Amino acid sequence: MKLPSPNTPALEISSLEAWYGESHVLHGVDMAVMPGEVITLLGRNGAGRTTTMRAIMGLTDARTGSIKVNGMETIAMPTHRIAHLGIGYCPEERGIFASLSCEENLLLPPVLKTSAPGMSIEEIYEMFPNLAERRHSPGTRLSGGEQQMLAVARILRTGARLLLLDEISEGLAPVIVQALARMIVSLREKQYTIVMVEQNFRFAAPLADRFYVMEHGRIVERFSAAELDEKMDSLTELLGV
Repeated sequence: MKLPSPNTPALEISSLEAWYGESHVLHGVDMAVMPGEVITLLGRNGAGRTTTMRAIMGLTDARTGSIKVNGMETIAMPTHRIAHLGIGYCPEERGIFASLSCEENLLLPPVLKTSAPGMSIEEIYEMFPNLAERRHSPGTRLSGGEQQMLAVARILRTGARLLLLDEISEGLAPVIVQALARMIVSLREKQYTIVMVEQNFRFAAPLADRFYVMEHGRIVERFSAAELDEKMDSLTELLGV
């Protein structure tokens, strides 16, 4: 795969509209994510954040507008072709196979033919020591936090460099949330590009380079980490926290 220019956004969304059946959910979403950035999508439940992630992957009933991955237009592509461009989507429901062991779950996804190799099992176990300890445990025996780690680790095995992470900290113990935060920092250092949907603002705030805020299927605010303090009053109103 030809490497894109460093000035080409890893993900560029323009005038994105998306539907579930007759329900029109996204209304002209615009977003750009540069290689190596960590972006957080904020908003109340029902604002359209998860639908944005699903629309990027072609998982909504219909979508129009433009979604470019490393400069390549994907709006008309089926989901399997989009994934092969090096995108890994970690949905809120995780999708762990209960009948397989932790390591069998890790080995299941195919390695993508991207410009970068996926992480080895050894690298993953170094990043997630919990998974190394539970490598032979069936999926049903893993805690919620371990399942979340496994869901992310499985993506890293494929060679995906653009990660879409949907509420990965939700409902997890603080010690697991801290481990996931360290993971995000480590992946940023390795130049992964990450788009996170997060309800846990305390988790997302110190990790993200930039923030987008959604309301009623639209982007209503965007700002950098350096502007976070001055935006807090506006965020409190928009997020209802």
